[in-house]
Amino acid sequence: MARHAEIPCGSAGSARALHAGLLADGIAVEDGFLPQPRVRELIDCVELRLAQGDFGAARVGADRRLQRREDIRGDRTCWIAAPLFAAERALLSDLERLRLELNREGFLGLFDLELHYAWYPPGAGYARHVDQLHGRDQRKVSLILYLNDAWTPDAGGELRIFDGHEARDIEPIAGRLVCFLTAEREHAVLPTRQDRLSVAGWFRRRI
Repeated sequence: MARHAEIPCGSAGSARALHAGLLADGIAVEDGFLPQPRVRELIDCVELRLAQGDFGAARVGADRRLQRREDIRGDRTCWIAAPLFAAERALLSDLERLRLELNREGFLGLFDLELHYAWYPPGAGYARHVDQLHGRDQRKVSLILYLNDAWTPDAGGELRIFDGHEARDIEPIAGRLVCFLTAEREHAVLPTRQDRLSVAGWFRRRI
C-alpha cells in the first residue's frame, strides 16, 4: 500500500509536516485541521447554500466540452465565492496562512486558491481521474477538507489515491485535511452510502 504522512492533531509546525509529507510521498494528511465547532459552522453554510440553490450538478471535461456524466462523477458542487459567510472567510484565512507557510517551507510557488464544496448523495462517487485539466498545469497542490460528523467505516466514500499499482484509502473524517501534489496523481472517490460533504480545491501556481 502507498504510504502517506499523518500529522497529529494540533501539532506545532503542521505546515512543515505537510510539506515533508508532500516531499516524501506526494501525499500528507492532517487530522483535526479544523475543530468540531468550526466543522459544524461550515456544515451550516452548506445547508444555507443548498437552500439558496447555489449547488449544481458537477460536470466533467473542460470549456465547451463540459458534460454531466453521473457514471463518472455523481457529486453536486458550489464554488466558495463572495458573498461569503463568516465561517467561510475564516477558512479562507486559515488556508491563506497555510499557502504562505508552505511556500516558506518548500518554495512551492503557490500563488492562489480555488475552492468549492462537494456534496455526494448516497450512491454517488467519482471515478479514477487526475485534477489537472488537459493542457493546463496551474493546479499544483490538491486539498480536501472533510465535513462529515460521526463517519463510520461502513459508510463508504473513501478517497482512494493511486501510486502505480498500489492504492491508499483515506476515510472522509470531519476536520481531516488531505493534501497531495496534483501533477499526474490519480485518485477516486468510492461510492458513498450516506451524504458526504467536503471542501475541495487547489493551490495554484501563477499562470
